[in-house]
Amino acid sequence: MNKLRKTICGAGIFVLCLTILHAQEARTPWGDPDLQGRWSNATLTPLQRPAELADKAFFTPEEARDYVNSRLFPDTTEEERIELERAAGNPGSYNDAWMDRGNTIVPTLRTSLISDPDTGRVPPFTAEGQRRFEANMAYAAEHSADTPADRFLTERCIVFGGGAAPVFPEPYNNNYYIVQTPEYVTIMAELNHEVRIIPLDGRPRFPENVEQWVGDSRGHWEGDTLVVETTNQRSNRYFYGVQMLNSVMSDQFRVVERFTRTAPDQIRYEATVHDPVVFTAPWTVEVFMHPQEGHLVEFACHEGNYGMRGILSAAREAERRATEGR
Repeated sequence: MNKLRKTICGAGIFVLCLTILHAQEARTPWGDPDLQGRWSNATLTPLQRPAELADKAFFTPEEARDYVNSRLFPDTTEEERIELERAAGNPGSYNDAWMDRGNTIVPTLRTSLISDPDTGRVPPFTAEGQRRFEANMAYAAEHSADTPADRFLTERCIVFGGGAAPVFPEPYNNNYYIVQTPEYVTIMAELNHEVRIIPLDGRPRFPENVEQWVGDSRGHWEGDTLVVETTNQRSNRYFYGVQMLNSVMSDQFRVVERFTRTAPDQIRYEATVHDPVVFTAPWTVEVFMHPQEGHLVEFACHEGNYGMRGILSAAREAERRATEGR
């Protein structure tokens, strides 16, 4: 029995070593780790640990299977939820046919994408962060559709969460195309076709007063890990994504990302968010990317062309009825 156990353990270690060596051997012609290709970070793992899981950081394999089944086959389908919303006077949202969150959770079986802090949740706001959040929510309640600038950036087809740091899985189009040269790493997100061109040559950053929707990224290699630091990301109360993140970011908002090829079919992605004005502590997410078959598809966003007119005209009609009803 002991001999058999040693044989099995030896075989397991051998396979693990082969996997690590294969990942390390995946290099570009100029010697950098090869991250190129089409990748997907789709996962059913939530960003924050569900409150009912308390301090449970990892699922057992059996618990993971049950959780996946509960997400893939919920008691209430998207179609049923939409009908309930319609009955309440809400036009509703997309049904299941449009969603693609993947079919499993992260390979570590972690119960949240947030790996630090140990709570698996975004740290509390500072007093200033809370003030900003409440002010944004109050403004949105009073000015939900005065002008196009009062709507989410996604509705205006400006930027989606998948193209900016940190990169979070989305409800659909979780695909990325990575291209490398000795001087640059370029990451194209399928969702709204954002492209981040990341210089590796140590050039200076943009001046503090120059902001972009996806920020200003600079990268370098630390061993076999690509480290990317992003600053100068433009804040907006209607930035899509984690509302408590992007809608309240300060000029000290900074994200440090780490891309590591940990296996032939896997990239480990870590991103740490720093903003001492808004959050009481930094926090880190861990996501895994896997090869995506086929090509990235064209993402044509038309909400800004058609949906915006309906949103604003409906708001004006609601105002007219409210005025006439007085």
